[in-house]
Amino acid sequence: MSGAPSTLEWPQDTTMTDKLNKGALESLAATAGRHGARGLPPVHLWRPEHCGDLDIVIRKDGVWLHEGSPIARPALVRLFSTVLRKDPDGFHLVTPVEKMRITVEDAPFMAIGADQSLSDEGVPVVTFRTNVGDEVVAGPDHPIRVPVGPNGEPRPYIHVRNGLDALIARSVFYDLVSSTQVRPTPQGEEAGVWSNGMWFALGPAS
Repeated sequence: MSGAPSTLEWPQDTTMTDKLNKGALESLAATAGRHGARGLPPVHLWRPEHCGDLDIVIRKDGVWLHEGSPIARPALVRLFSTVLRKDPDGFHLVTPVEKMRITVEDAPFMAIGADQSLSDEGVPVVTFRTNVGDEVVAGPDHPIRVPVGPNGEPRPYIHVRNGLDALIARSVFYDLVSSTQVRPTPQGEEAGVWSNGMWFALGPAS
């Protein structure tokens, strides 16, 4: 993972509140970069005081916005994703010394790819790739769930880590559906996939 830039370039014509907000963002980037240089940092162990809110929104399509504009640096988005934590009072970017709440419209991540293969033991596995660089194999620790949205459309998710889900992109989901197996249930036949020894239902068989 790329480290955080040592300095972020911010517009100069900002209010004091904006400057404090940007200063917190820069501090988070610098601290997260130091603690995340060797992989995912142990955010579940950090207990800093809540320091306020950041004007960061993760949209439903997985795009990260800061003050209404997309964060253009993929490495910076990836960096912040490694210090994202879901607490009872919402989503936060966390370091050992700071905790800043952000807004997440749906799931914080997007699953943009999935590969079906066999493990070394010959077990079917489905490996998902997210828009922030994570790779997870669906299974006991990374279940797939497919609730139905208000419009009746399936809205599939894969659990990534520590309460953080990725919305499975529509094209990825339909690729999975095209290769599903079918099995009977008391409610009728359902279509799904096997991964890492678990069956994941994707919807009723057509």
